[in-house]
Amino acid sequence: MDPYQGRRSRRLLTALGTLLGLVVIAVPVAAHGGSLGAEARETVTVPTWLFLLTGGAAVGASFLLASFATDRRLIDGIHGWRRSIPVPRSNIPVAIIRVAGVLGLAGIVAIGYLGPDQGLGNLAVLAVWVGWWAGYTATAYLLGESWHVLNPWRTISCWLPSLDRDLPAVGAWPSVVGLLALIWIEVVSPLADAPALLTAVVLGYSAVTLAGAVVFGADTWFERVDPVSRVFHYYGHVAPIASAATATDADREVLDDGQLPLRGPGVGLTRPDLLDDASEVAFVVALLWATTYDGFVATPAWRTMARPLVEAGVPAHLLYPLVLAAGFVLFLAVYRLASRYARPTGETHLSADVLSRRFAPPLLAIAAGYHLAHYLGYFLSLVPVLLTVLGSPLSPPVTVPVFSLPGWFTGVPVASILVGHLLAIWIAHATAFELFPGRLQAIRSQYPFIAVMVLYTMTSLWIVTQPSIQPPFL
Repeated sequence: MDPYQGRRSRRLLTALGTLLGLVVIAVPVAAHGGSLGAEARETVTVPTWLFLLTGGAAVGASFLLASFATDRRLIDGIHGWRRSIPVPRSNIPVAIIRVAGVLGLAGIVAIGYLGPDQGLGNLAVLAVWVGWWAGYTATAYLLGESWHVLNPWRTISCWLPSLDRDLPAVGAWPSVVGLLALIWIEVVSPLADAPALLTAVVLGYSAVTLAGAVVFGADTWFERVDPVSRVFHYYGHVAPIASAATATDADREVLDDGQLPLRGPGVGLTRPDLLDDASEVAFVVALLWATTYDGFVATPAWRTMARPLVEAGVPAHLLYPLVLAAGFVLFLAVYRLASRYARPTGETHLSADVLSRRFAPPLLAIAAGYHLAHYLGYFLSLVPVLLTVLGSPLSPPVTVPVFSLPGWFTGVPVASILVGHLLAIWIAHATAFELFPGRLQAIRSQYPFIAVMVLYTMTSLWIVTQPSIQPPFL
């Protein structure tokens, strides 16, 4: 046997052994339950350091496995695979979906004020947190993005006049600030326990959104400013079904025939024009950090760190946004540092900004994996409550029928996180081979980004090893 081939085989066996080891010792953990806190998080039954090192090693091993795929024709063939999904040639389904979105928004506002005061008994609370943020959001990256059709605020804005003022050249920074602000409101406000307060937040968001759409135009506002629309737009590029908003050049050929293209998961993240500037990179990092922050502030470690500061006189409502902003800055700084180091490791003349824009989309696969890890069990547990309350929205149920998940399901959060990272590594690998002509150059350019992914992985796995505390967190 050729010595080089022998070394490649040994490396492959080592990587496979590492991944197998992860599967063997991965232990059941429950995801952070989100706003309603329907389930508690369990601690792992193996040493935390071993769990974290194994998770980090699995990411590194998956990069090692991806590095064996150096045939550009193979990579192009995988990413060029398409199948067509027939769709009816009619605007009626689209119109029905848009009307349903507006009626759903009106129902949430009405029931938020008129329905029961209990969070688990109010349809508005359950519809927002369980039906929309946990369940519907997952469809954006598991199936395909449909928010551009369902979005009730965009539908309403089409019925309003527009001033079509020019939006200042601020990039995606308003979206970044808006996303972090929404996460802060979710964490510090008792939205799950106060349906009227949740409705007030929905009305406030509606007022800002519709005013922005009137002043700057619906397309400008929802494509460049609105953080919720941007989240769904980016998640849609992770999905295997493409829409007109998330299509690559290969997808458009199928769309032009009036059909929906079916492609490999994450293929949409390879679009060279997906991120235009540094502000859009910052939004991707903010989305990743927001999920991490949501889990971190529900851990005993956060309470241990924050309580002395609160007792010393630091207002909790000030502490939460400071940590939110500081963590985002730290995550962004680490990623930008990796972008700068990718230039010498990849021996390229491409600027750090270009590398940053091209290698940031794979982080969306990681964010999707985190979202699924946090919310899938939460969604399945509370679906019976949602269906029960849906049948009688103005009176609370006598009993709350929470579904008890089987024991094996508690391993799903770990699997979701790892699958998100594996997909991110493959997309980064394909991007590198698109950017660089040399094989070694393409592989070496990924080193700093793989280090960042390992850091993100170990951080997230550490969070899911911690027992969950219910609000108030301090």
